[in-house]
Parts: sequence; structure tokens; C-alpha cells
Amino acid sequence: MTRLTRPDLDALPDYVPGRNVADLARELGIAEAIKLASNEVPFGPLPGVPEAVAASVANVHRYPDMGVVQLRDKLSDRYGVAPARLVTGCGSVALCEHLVKATCLPGDEIVYAWRSFEAYPIIAAGAGAVSVRVPNKPGHAHDLPALAAAITDRTRVVIVCNPNNPTGTAVPKPDLDRFLDDVPSDVLVVLDEAYREFVTDASVPDGIASYGDRPNVVVLRTLSKAWGLAGLRVGFLAAQPEVAAAVRKVVTPFSTNLLAQAAALAALDQEPEVRRRAALVVAERDRVTEALRKLSVDVPDSQANFVWLPIGDRSGPFAAACESRGVIVRAFHPEGVRVTIGTPSENDAFLAAAEAALA
Repeated sequence: MTRLTRPDLDALPDYVPGRNVADLARELGIAEAIKLASNEVPFGPLPGVPEAVAASVANVHRYPDMGVVQLRDKLSDRYGVAPARLVTGCGSVALCEHLVKATCLPGDEIVYAWRSFEAYPIIAAGAGAVSVRVPNKPGHAHDLPALAAAITDRTRVVIVCNPNNPTGTAVPKPDLDRFLDDVPSDVLVVLDEAYREFVTDASVPDGIASYGDRPNVVVLRTLSKAWGLAGLRVGFLAAQPEVAAAVRKVVTPFSTNLLAQAAALAALDQEPEVRRRAALVVAERDRVTEALRKLSVDVPDSQANFVWLPIGDRSGPFAAACESRGVIVRAFHPEGVRVTIGTPSENDAFLAAAEAALA
């Protein structure tokens, strides 16, 4: 039989989402399971977002503004970036995909750390590009000198996930400055800052503020995490105008849908509340980290809304043990487990499950 799809995709792993909480609850016969696997914020939509979405529903028979002009203007005011340098899309991961489509031809190389965001190899393979994975340092942070050394004349893109998903580690500004100085000017550096709002370490730079003037730097941001729009998928990138214009050419038309645009506009009016919620997450992140270290887990300092348990071969059994107690975490077997920070009661349930699993 004639094959109708690309054979190279057979070796590509599927993207694995967090398990459905309703399925686990039914399986265990409990009223409700706890999901700490997908890096969502646990506090519900921001004030004004449900109302904005409800009001826009009456117009879902119409296409949204393809130029996303109102939202781009609001993002421009919020981040101090000219609208011509902004591109919106269906989350930062979709924009990363569009960016690779705009920069890479089959056989070109994309360099990134590993382990890092699991979508990167999928994005590279989708464009026919070659993934070059550079191991993280023993402390689970990016090895920037090794990333720079991995660049060849075939490299088109280097991705720095800062803070890194799933380890939560972050790169300080002096190290990132040196790295950017070492990268050739014809190689695009993508700073994936999906978790920027949870950063508390002053040495970790804001990519938009610090590197917006560099021609070969693109910064990815999302409203799915701290801004609470995971279910609507809104992200944006900031780049030089010519790079942004090229990305717009390959963005799926109308991919920032009508409801998402309305929700994003309403969410951006709630920055004080976002900061308050992020502070709650950070406080719980520190508490969970300390508790896990008391259980003899070498948890690295996290600058995101999750923590990383580098427990190696125990990761699969650990995640299964947590699920047996109604808590869903994300195993990256055989390296470790990522656990999203939830509410205090959710975190308490996880810590109880973790203590039992580790014992």
C-alpha cells in the first residue's frame, strides 16, 4: 500500500497533555481529582474576562480582526514595543512553530537545550529541520557555552527557554549577555519567556526590555499562564519589524480568534491582580520546594509556576503513585517529574502523596 504520510514522523513522540481530571476521578471513585500537570494557574479567570467573552459570543458567526489591531496596540502600550514588532497567535508554542516555518528549510538546524520544552523537537520535525539537543548542566540549567559551541553554518535558530520548562531553572543576565554576543548575527535566538511573570530573581533578565534592540533576538510570551487564558490560547512574540513581518506571512489566518482577542483585552486590564496571583504562586512554590527538600529530593530553585523533581528512573512510579491518591503530575521518564503549583490545599495533597510515594 502506498504510504500517504512522512515516514520520519514515526519516530516523533506525541505531545503529552496532562491527564483529564474527570477520567481519574471516575477511575478512583472519588469526587474530584487534582491536576498539577499542565502549568495552569488555579485561581479561575481574571475579573472581567468571562464578561468580555460572553459579550463577544454574539458575534462568533463573524471572522475576528485578522490584524488583531486592538490587541497589538494594547500589548504595544503594555510592553513598550512598536506594533510592527509584535505578532499574536494561538499561544507562544504556535508562534514558535510559525517562527521556525519562517526561518528554516528542510535540513537546517535548530539548537536547544535538553531537557527543555517537549514541543521543540515536534516543531523542528514539522519543518523538516534537524534538532540539535544540548544537555543541561548538572544543576538542570541551560549550558549556554555548549549551546553556542553547537552552532554550525547550518544553524538557523537557537532556543533559550528562560525560565526553562520543565526544570524551572533560569539564566542570569551576565551569562545571557555573553551568549548573545557569541551567537553569529545570522542565527536567530528565540527567548521563550512563557513563565516570565513568576520570576523573582532580579538577575534573570526581561528579554523584551534587555534585548529588544538586537536584530537577531525574538522573545516569546504567552497569556496562557499567569494571565489565566490557557483555555483560549493567546500568545505574542516581539521581534524586529522585518522578522515579525515574515512570521505574519505564515501565521494561520484568524488564529487569534474572536473570543481570545476579547479575553486578552480584558485580562490586560488586570495587571495588579495578575501580580497578586503570581505572588501567591511564588509563596507556595517556595513552600513546596522546601518541603520536598526535607524529603531528600534535590529540587532546583524554580523561577516558574512549577517545580522539578530530578528523581530519574523513579519518575514513572512516582507519578503513578501520586495518581493513585488523586493527584496528577507530569512525569518525564526517565529524568524527573514536573509539578505545577496549585492552591495551598492542592499542594498539601501533593506533598502527602509525594511523601508516601518516596517512602
